[in-house]
Amino acid sequence: MSAQDPPSLFNADDSSRPLADRLRPQSLAEVVGQDHLLGPDGPVGRMVAARRLVSMVLWGPPGCGKTTIARLLAEATGLHFTPLSATFSGVAELRKVFQAAQKRREVGQGTLLFVDEIHRFNRAQQDSFLPYVEDGTIILVGATTENPSFELNAALLSRCQGYVLHRLDATALAALTDNAEEVSGQPLPLDSEARQALLALADGDGRYLLNLIEQVQAVPDTLDVDGLMQLVQQRAPVYDKTQEAHYNLISALHKSMRGSDPDAALYWLARMLDGGEDPLFVARRMVRFATEDIGIADPEAIHQALASWDVYERLGSPEGELAIAQAVVYLATAPKSVSVYRGFTAATRLAGRTGSLMPPAHILNAPTRLMKDLGYGDGYRYDPDTEDGFSGADYFPDGMDRQTLYEPTSNGHEKAIRERLARWAHLRNGEN
Repeated sequence: MSAQDPPSLFNADDSSRPLADRLRPQSLAEVVGQDHLLGPDGPVGRMVAARRLVSMVLWGPPGCGKTTIARLLAEATGLHFTPLSATFSGVAELRKVFQAAQKRREVGQGTLLFVDEIHRFNRAQQDSFLPYVEDGTIILVGATTENPSFELNAALLSRCQGYVLHRLDATALAALTDNAEEVSGQPLPLDSEARQALLALADGDGRYLLNLIEQVQAVPDTLDVDGLMQLVQQRAPVYDKTQEAHYNLISALHKSMRGSDPDAALYWLARMLDGGEDPLFVARRMVRFATEDIGIADPEAIHQALASWDVYERLGSPEGELAIAQAVVYLATAPKSVSVYRGFTAATRLAGRTGSLMPPAHILNAPTRLMKDLGYGDGYRYDPDTEDGFSGADYFPDGMDRQTLYEPTSNGHEKAIRERLARWAHLRNGEN
């Protein structure tokens, strides 16, 4: 910002307006953190330069500039800007908006309809946009914090370009802070560490950062980190247990454990718990991970996972969360194998193909004379009584070739199993 900026933004007369409103960009070039879309080589930047917008959905976290970008797009392309919130609007409001847009079109005026939280419209309401987007009556710019692939109709998505807005990084947040200081004419009363802590508290949300700055500007003395934390309450992380963040973070936790990185796994666990995730959900995923990604490579893994579940149910939060953290570290550092998972998957496919084949007669019990006469149990060898503790008998159905479904790795406990199975294969083939 500079002294040459429009007086309406920075005059003392505007001091009663929130800082976020006073610092709202007046051109797309002033928007920070979204150059990948708005820059000269960005897809939206190129459309603006050609003054030919298409309908789009802007997907990004709170405070990254979605509303501001939509307003500036309308101004840059000479379209009438009509804002609408899906939270407070219904079919009646939409009908009025469409009718007004049609009237403007008749006199040569286009309409950019900005719909905030567009994912909150139900499917029927979303369908109402289709004919007006299709014939160009409106340029639709929808804003959402949720993954549009899950929340918006496929028909609507096919008529809109989807663009991802980034959470503001440290550079963008620092630029906003510098602008705020220039507007106020005084530096923030923070030491260097507190200044960095302020940016971290914003968590990528520019609007939230400017609200924090307004609180800090009212303090007469310079604050350190402790003083800053006493002044402002720590922000709740952006996390919704029922939406995409829930699945993104559990995926990050799962893959960090699979990748044998206990440090990253602990970080994602802390992020989830700090966001309010149910610890029992994590505990259940630990059990799944122990059977799916570790299996017999470390048979103790399942016990560790189940123990963490049991401990948490007995102790609750926060003490029980340490047991879950212990399980996370154990699972992350355990040897990995998906051999049981793959073997069972292959067995399921094989069972589906082979139908209702009977087990071979020699492994069937014969509690009646008729069953004995039919050959049930005939020729069965009791493996523990054999010389090697292994008879080499065929336990697959008669007429079915023997299948290898479980192929152990050389990781952890499975190494010994692999050697044992190889020895049994030699014995089965009559080799020493």
